[in-house]
Amino acid sequence: MELFDPLMLAVLIAGLYMAWNIGANDLANSMGTSVGSGALSIKQVIVIAGTLELVGALFFGERVTSRIAKGIVPIDQIMAVDPNLVIMGSLAAILAAGFWITFATFFHMPVSTTHSIVGAVTGFGIATTFYLDSFTLNQIEWLVLGKIIISWITSPLLGAAIAFLIFTLIRILLLGKVSDPYKLEKKFVYLQIISACFVAFAHGSNDVANAVGPISAALSAADIIPQGTIPVWVLAVGGLGIILGLATWGWKVIETIGKGITELTPTRGFSAEFATALVVFGHSYSSLPISTTHTLVGAVVGVGLAGGLAAVDLSVIRKIFISWVITVPVAALTSGIIFAVLMEVL
Repeated sequence: MELFDPLMLAVLIAGLYMAWNIGANDLANSMGTSVGSGALSIKQVIVIAGTLELVGALFFGERVTSRIAKGIVPIDQIMAVDPNLVIMGSLAAILAAGFWITFATFFHMPVSTTHSIVGAVTGFGIATTFYLDSFTLNQIEWLVLGKIIISWITSPLLGAAIAFLIFTLIRILLLGKVSDPYKLEKKFVYLQIISACFVAFAHGSNDVANAVGPISAALSAADIIPQGTIPVWVLAVGGLGIILGLATWGWKVIETIGKGITELTPTRGFSAEFATALVVFGHSYSSLPISTTHTLVGAVVGVGLAGGLAAVDLSVIRKIFISWVITVPVAALTSGIIFAVLMEVL
């Protein structure tokens, strides 16, 4: 199969759509604290985040992409029997995750694009057992999936703990010892811009995989790229799609993260962003796909708790938590249904 085959073009367009969703929802999460604290305007965020996002995707995106592409469902085993199943499954997974994220973004809810694509890929794997006698549920890498799920639990807790610690130290060592806290906050605007860049770079290194992981699996199945390789142009497609999503629809989720959970000042925003970047980049280095959304929300809550429980809007947290819980099963079920439809139609 060639790159310009209609089915492969559909996979690439769907991947670009998924990347657009990541920018609209996930990258918007990352940048929401900068906008909420007043450190950056939305236009400035688009330029800064877009540039660093692309750099992170190109230089470090390959690690996590490999894990998404074939770490959960043993693509090689399915490909050896019927490569067409891998192409159909990749398309189904991308569309299922993309549809769910579009729905969530419309209602201003910051869901995890990582959860969405991992759930969708798992749904494709489960659906494959109905079409391939030699493939069973036992062949899905449940241990790998378990490690990823555990990282989803630990990442917001780590984000909250680190952000709480950073902001507490800032409050004790700096805010509590100056006569003009407002002047100090203004100085932290510059530090928050630096931390925003760090978040965008870390996000690109981890979350571009959510769009291009299934693309690379489909390209390998079609013998367009060698197995185990991820061309720079594939990572670039993901990076550019993310930038477009942030620029066109990112403001919806930015409002929730930047203003809905707790009041953010430059010192608080810096604490949340720096903690998030540390956790996300650390997981990218270890090839684990974690949720930037979970990590950042955890960090924002941690900063809020440093000012007391009353400073956190628990009703917003409750809505976000519900959306997190239903993301994986919704994405998995939708992916399975789309896969079945594609197998009947194509």
